[in-house]
Amino acid sequence: MNKKYRSVSGTLFDVSNYILLSIIGIVAVLPFIYVVAGSFASDAELTQRAVFLIPKTFTLSAYAFIFSTDTILKSIWVSLYVTILGTLVNLFFTVTMAYALSKRGLMGRNTVLNMIVFSMLFGGGLIPTYIVIRELHMLDTYWALMIPGAISAFNLIIVKNFFQELPQELEEAAKIDGCTELGLLWRIVLPLSMPVLATFTLFYAVGHWNNFFSALLYLNDPAKWPLQVMLRQIVLLSQMAAGDMSSVDPQFVKQQEQSIKMAVIVVGTIPILLVYPFLQKHFAKGVLIGSVKG
Repeated sequence: MNKKYRSVSGTLFDVSNYILLSIIGIVAVLPFIYVVAGSFASDAELTQRAVFLIPKTFTLSAYAFIFSTDTILKSIWVSLYVTILGTLVNLFFTVTMAYALSKRGLMGRNTVLNMIVFSMLFGGGLIPTYIVIRELHMLDTYWALMIPGAISAFNLIIVKNFFQELPQELEEAAKIDGCTELGLLWRIVLPLSMPVLATFTLFYAVGHWNNFFSALLYLNDPAKWPLQVMLRQIVLLSQMAAGDMSSVDPQFVKQQEQSIKMAVIVVGTIPILLVYPFLQKHFAKGVLIGSVKG
């Protein structure tokens, strides 16, 4: 009787979980579905209908506008370039520094770790950072979008903890076979660290892809602006029509303002959505292993 009672209560608990999670999932997905539907609708329909999932009048005019201008296509390529190269820079500096700090016998290790934690709590501020970028002659270059945030202190500590928990016997066996420190990192540590590396690859890539404030500060040439800045220019129609988007018809942009915004959001979101499934299986495992241990 007791076993039957547990079975019924367990079933009710599972059903309640499914219902609750389904509601949360629907609430999370519906806004994106609306944006996708709105990108295929006319501005008149967007004005008349507050919420809809299927447009009455299906049109590709917003996407035709986006892909008919070299400006927006170029900004997409700039975003891809900064995201790929910036993520590689992030991973290189994070992995090499985390590997060194994972060695408990490293001289000055605690001092460096204290400085890293200090940087998580205090920063130089916007103006000093801008002055440093200017003095290093990185203004109006893509390096200004990559170098200042090359290492995330939070990510570094988690990767260091992950490296620290790898079996010491593997390192000792590799060194007996004549493996150098770089060889040990490349042949032993990195292959065993794919979950945590995949996780922070996604973190860094999403950060670069969504970043527009740094480009707004450090890039003066509109030809070098990434997609997120162009999205901002589309939202601010007056600026878009004033100069950097002079090759398009301002009247058309004004008529299709809302649908163009939604279409650019869709175009800006798709690349990350395509990357995520390949990294998702490592995502939770990588974060938990690096954060719970050590």
